[in-house]
Amino acid sequence: MPEGDSVFRLAARLRPALERQRLDRVELRGGRAAGLIVRDLEVLEIATHGKHMLTRFDTGDTLHTHLLMQGSWTVTGPGKVLPRRIMPDVRAVLATHAGPTAWAVDVPIIDLLRTADENTVIGHLGPDPLRTDWDEDEALRRLGRRPDRAIIVALLDQRNLAGIGNLWANELCFLRGLHPWRPVGTVDLAPLVRLAVRTLRYSATPPNAYQVTTGDTRPGRSHWVAGRAGRPCLRCGTTIRVRDEVRADPEQRRTWWCPRCQPESEVGNEGVSG
Repeated sequence: MPEGDSVFRLAARLRPALERQRLDRVELRGGRAAGLIVRDLEVLEIATHGKHMLTRFDTGDTLHTHLLMQGSWTVTGPGKVLPRRIMPDVRAVLATHAGPTAWAVDVPIIDLLRTADENTVIGHLGPDPLRTDWDEDEALRRLGRRPDRAIIVALLDQRNLAGIGNLWANELCFLRGLHPWRPVGTVDLAPLVRLAVRTLRYSATPPNAYQVTTGDTRPGRSHWVAGRAGRPCLRCGTTIRVRDEVRADPEQRRTWWCPRCQPESEVGNEGVSG
């Protein structure tokens, strides 16, 4: 699933083709505005907040998109279109005067709203480590307001800290030696949050290793626990475990952990950073 760093990198790829460009048309094929075609407008900027992307136009409107599990954006050059087999999955088309066209493919959430009303779709989100308005104190306050909640669930809650998805939540718990179901109130949150900021910023910035948490880009060795159920821990050799029932409303996620590196006791190995 795309996470905050994924969407941040996607926006960076779209900007050269779209930002400050005039569009022949914006055509929406999904969402509440499906069927709408708007012509002759300019893309002022492409911003992100967590997993949400906001494409702002000079008309005072914003195209709000969220990829969820399956969505993607792609750009074609002048005179080019997507293969015919993909066209039924196109949910939005942004065609520029200069020639490039951006296509939203299988993007499930598409809204066209007034830029002044963006808070109606992102106002609930917590601080985003990849934004210039990042606020560590506010992120800590939000994470700590439900001390009995499991740390894995608190990290996945976008109202606390925007942009942390399942991969990062699992890897951060491992890197800090935290059992995923350890209560928030027993966790030293400041080092955890600072590690999240550092790793997301590194992952989001090309040409660094995107979503490589171990420092090893070889297949099967780029993550400590995520996706490694039944395999030996890269640090201690203990078999990685997985459970499916962890929820971050409204979605259900898998959670991976190493029983030795992330013991159930509250004391545990917190502070190991790998």
